[in-house]
Amino acid sequence: MTDLFPLATTVDEQERRASVAVLPIGSFEQHGAHLPLVTDTVIAATLAKALADAHPVLHLPPLTISCSHEHAGWAGTVSISARTLHAVVTDIAASLRASGVDRLVLVNGHGGNYVLSNVVQEAAGTMALFPGVADWQAAHTAAGLRTSLDDDMHAGELETSILLHAHPHLVRPGHETADHVADRDHLLTLGLRAYTESGVLGRPSLASAAKGHVVLDTLVQRFSGVLEVLGLS
Repeated sequence: MTDLFPLATTVDEQERRASVAVLPIGSFEQHGAHLPLVTDTVIAATLAKALADAHPVLHLPPLTISCSHEHAGWAGTVSISARTLHAVVTDIAASLRASGVDRLVLVNGHGGNYVLSNVVQEAAGTMALFPGVADWQAAHTAAGLRTSLDDDMHAGELETSILLHAHPHLVRPGHETADHVADRDHLLTLGLRAYTESGVLGRPSLASAAKGHVVLDTLVQRFSGVLEVLGLS
């Protein structure tokens, strides 16, 4: 899985002369019995690589642990505070600016990283957060996913489809019978355990590699809009 990490040399980057970097941000948290703890990181890194293949950007390695506090109590889940994630991302942005890269796109694979919106907000036009809700919805529609984004929160049709397409060896048997959908009005207060015993919230039984392929392709196509907003196209 070395393809999830940038392998360019400093000479390669000197020749590329990128003015925008993409930073994949994932998590290390439970994803039921059929997906690995590193799922969000794999998805963010896979998308970042696809973006780097399509655009002349500086491809950064992923941040692998983030804000997964709503998954506390499941074996293997590890979190850092929102304050720490904020500090790490802003430090990375400052380091990039010192080397001449003054635009940064945060490629976020974990919905619980709410603080990233504030980081981008504070950056005053020099950062972007991708994919946004509209991007995910466009990809969802294009791929014909049958579960709504709201219902398909975790380890469901969307995430399982992406991994079935890009890294099928990471999907373990059992997703075909792992469906679980529930309201979660007080998720931030009660955590995910109040709403699911398996850790799944969604319909992974509906997942397919074909859907995952369309999701990724659609997101890559929509990334041009982010570059336009940053004044780089």
